[in-house]
Formats: sequence, C-alpha cells, structure tokens
Amino acid sequence: MAKEFTYRGKTLEELKAMDTREFAKLVKSRTRRAILRQFAEIDNFTSKCIDCTSRKKQIRTHLRDMIVTPKIIGYTINIHTGKQFLPIIIIPEMIGHRLGEFSITRQKVKHGEAGIGATKSSMAKASKKT
Repeated sequence: MAKEFTYRGKTLEELKAMDTREFAKLVKSRTRRAILRQFAEIDNFTSKCIDCTSRKKQIRTHLRDMIVTPKIIGYTINIHTGKQFLPIIIIPEMIGHRLGEFSITRQKVKHGEAGIGATKSSMAKASKKT
C-alpha cells in the first residue's frame, strides 16, 4: 500500500490546483523569493511544457535555475548540462528544488595513462622515438 504524497500538508491534486503565487507561500523563504521574482518566467515555462506535450515534442531547456512547481510534475524535461541535454522525469519529491540540481554538470574523473609530454620521462621517450 503506497503512501499518498503530501507537501506541507497538501495533496498533489491540491497543489496542482493552486496558483503559482499560492504555492510560493508553502515553500521556504529562498525558494519563495525566487518564485515571486521569476513568476512570469515560471508561468511561461509551464505553458511551454503543456504546449510541447500536446504536440508530442521534447521539452528542452537551459533554465537550470527554474524552480520545480506542481504543475510540471510528470513531464520529462531535457535539461542542458553545458554539453548535452539530460532527460529528467519530474516527480513529486522534486517540488521546491531547482532543475539544475537533477542534471549533473561534472563527470567523475577517469584517470588513464599520461599523454606524451605530461611527464618528464614521457618527453624523453618521445624524443628517442623520433
């Protein structure tokens, strides 16, 4: 039996029915400030998400600082990492976070062999080959 998702005492259906400014009253102060300042941007992005899914297009964005609101839950959004777009499925637990938190920009360092010229000994080997 799955537990029903709630955010600050509100169910997902109640959250989706709320206006963006009403939702801002439920989040923490830093996020509230960002929502109220980016109000038009958030509404434009939400309408873009609805429009793209009705046309069966992918939603691609560079807006890593966009706050996740209840109206975009369930959408798959391709978030830019600086190099590529990562598809992220928005789930209810992401509410109040920023999109950039879910698409990692830095990859794990994979150390291999040093290239020619990386160390003094490799320089000596390179000069002997020529």
